[in-house]
Amino acid sequence: MESSARPRRVTIIDVAKHAGVSTTAVSKVLRNAYGASPEMQTKVRRAIDELGYRPHAGARGLRGQTYTIGVMLPDIRNPFFPEILDGVTASLENTEYQVFLGPGCNGEKEEARVTEAMIDRGMDAIILVAPVSSRAHLESVGTAVPTVVIGRHGTSPVYDTIADDDIEGAALVVAHFAGLGHRRIAHIEHNETDPTRLMEMPNALRADGYRQAMRAHGLEEWIDVISTSYTQEGGYRGARELLARPAADRPTAVFAGADIVAMGVLEAVAEAGLSVPGDLSVAGYDNTTFAAFGPISLTSVDQAGHEMGKNAVRLLLERIADRGRPSTKVILSPTLVPRRSTARPSE
Repeated sequence: MESSARPRRVTIIDVAKHAGVSTTAVSKVLRNAYGASPEMQTKVRRAIDELGYRPHAGARGLRGQTYTIGVMLPDIRNPFFPEILDGVTASLENTEYQVFLGPGCNGEKEEARVTEAMIDRGMDAIILVAPVSSRAHLESVGTAVPTVVIGRHGTSPVYDTIADDDIEGAALVVAHFAGLGHRRIAHIEHNETDPTRLMEMPNALRADGYRQAMRAHGLEEWIDVISTSYTQEGGYRGARELLARPAADRPTAVFAGADIVAMGVLEAVAEAGLSVPGDLSVAGYDNTTFAAFGPISLTSVDQAGHEMGKNAVRLLLERIADRGRPSTKVILSPTLVPRRSTARPSE
């Protein structure tokens, strides 16, 4: 009769015996610590592979590190956020760290539930992508564990921040449209309902940058902002509202605050029997993968999501090594990527 007993877990002692080294040597290799010679690393790594050894996360946590990093994504449907995640995973490729994802669902309660679960499970650091939580909650997370906040402006002594220059990004779009000869340029923004975080949110800064740029180009009388949401549905509703106007009052160009918003705009334009850019030029923000897709060819602002992820890892590893170091704020410079969705107005 076959035994139903579970196979014994391979331990660090087994690895040490198999490699012919001490458990201290194995520990040094596992931690990439100073003093592990190339020969020792080769022997230990070979033993690990041959035995199928896997470090016990719980035991490592008791010793101070679990080698896990939590990433909170607010909306897994937004095609920009995988760009950030790619930068994170690429930067951790040659380390022992593993990434665990948690959905924030664009809500404060949901974000709190996810981030508290990550802290409770002993994750070494947390990356919060475009969080909507209060400053107080962000600081409670940053106090508990090394934290980087991506896509939110403002600073704090207890966490690092990475953001795009959203005002400049909006200015690039307006300058592009104005250079093509457009005057009636509308903007679809995300409606921000919490005044306490208003000027930290990228959507608010993009809308402000749009208004500033319109004034700078002498187009103040044509400032036209539709408030919906940074979703495909929000773009669709915003475009439907614009297209419901008399033809003489419609914009000839639309600046969607995010590529996912632009997707909804394109849907509404097609539904109305109109064309892009023949009847309406459309530009987005994020330069996501689908923006470069040939049939769409969306003009968009590249805010370097991959670089955001890489910078987040760099800052986290620095803070893990030195919890007391001063906080850092990184602002990345956006670039405009013109494509076929924008052209001179037909009128």
